[in-house]
Amino acid sequence: MVVGELLAYIRPHRKILFVGGLLGLIGSAAGLAMPLLAKYVVDAFGEAGSMAGPLLGLTAAVLIGAVVSAGGSYLMERTGEGIVLGARRRLVDRMLRLRVADVDRLKPGDLLSRVTGDTTLLRAVLTNGVVESVSSAFMLVGAIVMMATMDGVLLLVTLLVVVVIGGLVALIMPRIQRAQTQAQEAVGEMGAVLDRALQAYRTVKASGAEEREIAVVGDAAVRARDRGLQVAGWTSLAGVATWMAVQIAFLAVLAVGGARVASGTLEVSSLIAFLLYLFYLVPPIGQLVQGGVQLQQGLAAMRRIKEIEDLPAEPDSAPVTGPAAPVGVTFDNVTFRYGDDRPIVHDGVSFEVPPGGLTALVGPSGAGKSTVFALIERFYEHQGGSIAIGGRDIRDWPLGELRAALGYVEQDAPVLAGTLRENLLFAAGDVTEEELGRAIARTRLDDLVARLPEGLETAVGHRGVLLSGGERQRVAIARALLRKPRLLLLDEATSQLDAVNELRLREVIAEVAAETTVLVIAHRLSTVTNADRIVVMEGGGVRAVGTHESLVGEDELYRELAATQFLVG
Repeated sequence: MVVGELLAYIRPHRKILFVGGLLGLIGSAAGLAMPLLAKYVVDAFGEAGSMAGPLLGLTAAVLIGAVVSAGGSYLMERTGEGIVLGARRRLVDRMLRLRVADVDRLKPGDLLSRVTGDTTLLRAVLTNGVVESVSSAFMLVGAIVMMATMDGVLLLVTLLVVVVIGGLVALIMPRIQRAQTQAQEAVGEMGAVLDRALQAYRTVKASGAEEREIAVVGDAAVRARDRGLQVAGWTSLAGVATWMAVQIAFLAVLAVGGARVASGTLEVSSLIAFLLYLFYLVPPIGQLVQGGVQLQQGLAAMRRIKEIEDLPAEPDSAPVTGPAAPVGVTFDNVTFRYGDDRPIVHDGVSFEVPPGGLTALVGPSGAGKSTVFALIERFYEHQGGSIAIGGRDIRDWPLGELRAALGYVEQDAPVLAGTLRENLLFAAGDVTEEELGRAIARTRLDDLVARLPEGLETAVGHRGVLLSGGERQRVAIARALLRKPRLLLLDEATSQLDAVNELRLREVIAEVAAETTVLVIAHRLSTVTNADRIVVMEGGGVRAVGTHESLVGEDELYRELAATQFLVG
């Protein structure tokens, strides 16, 4: 099965691979002619005849073989790059369509290793490993045929030695594959450890943890080195076995052939030609062994790539344009956990958000508030109960249409590397300049745009590092507003804003709530005291629903939250 997947990468390039392979065969044929031409040179020298013809033929064979082989090699390398490009595009396409639940349990560094390192191994196995092995097999068979015409006894001696050593090499190949798989996994683990440190780079610096993280990454690098040494050891053993096969065969042929020359049953020129053909076995046998090694490496890489390709992907559903009317949300006895071995996060959650207006989710950490958003976006699927958006079961919505109706601002408000304009238009590239300017003004980003040296075209750095936390949050909100959502989800939308900007954003939220449905998660109750309704969550359930005034009087937990934030006496 894995071999079939491996060969599937060759199929789009089979024509050019055929041409490259044909050139390789022609080059091999030219090489096979050289020992025979050398025999004619020796015979001409012994008979004191003209050597011009044989020498010219030998020279022509050398030149033709070199030129044709170079052309074939270039085509192989070119095709290899094309195979790597196709594999990377296919793998990245799959990765970005995976379900959030699957990506959350994978390590980013290991995913990068599969896209970079594992796909590169495919180039070697699918060009050198397969095509050149075919050419080498042709050259090997051709050399054996020519050796058979020289002397059958010497051929049997040669084949006996080669078969014995070849059996040893065949036993080594599975070990190479296992070692290569472990080596690639170790490299992926090293990438994951390094990615962890780089993602928290400032925290590492501020904590004085450089030495500790260097040691952790260093330990992972040592494990990768050790796995690589295992591959090198088994590969070297296979190479030595190949070299020994040719050397032992040479000694055996020299001994038996010398005796046959002495007895007069074999010409000296034939023995010389036979020995030349014997040495011509070295490159094809070596290439076949190398091809076998590369095949094991490719199979190991293909298994890791296929692990990603076999993961279920989200349905590919294009956004559907429709009415922009606000939609409501209904949770009816919803149960959910992140895995069979994980605790329940939602245990019978029920609440209703009517279309339009502002609804807030409040409660202590771990109450399941952010999970509400994850289920609405269908990043995860609930196990029990029902969720309806706009009166329609969430599972009946085409995924593209559902997400097109939603605007989502994550808690950490991620900003991508690129310009400020690219970040603002990330979720809606077809907006007008007027609409863009209105969103900038509504989220109070005017001052930021005016202050940046190139305005909207200014690069914001990796993860928006050149922006403050509050600026990143406002960029994320403006990006969501440009999507013109029917339901706007704000997760801790004011957590990084100062008092002045928080007040301004409260005004923005109130404006947006007049046009669409806004569902906000808030730890700062000051941002939601004027909400149309507040849902209080605790321990994976809903304990109360009401306005700020009613909840202060009726719900002890909400009253405690309000008191700790000085919103009540």
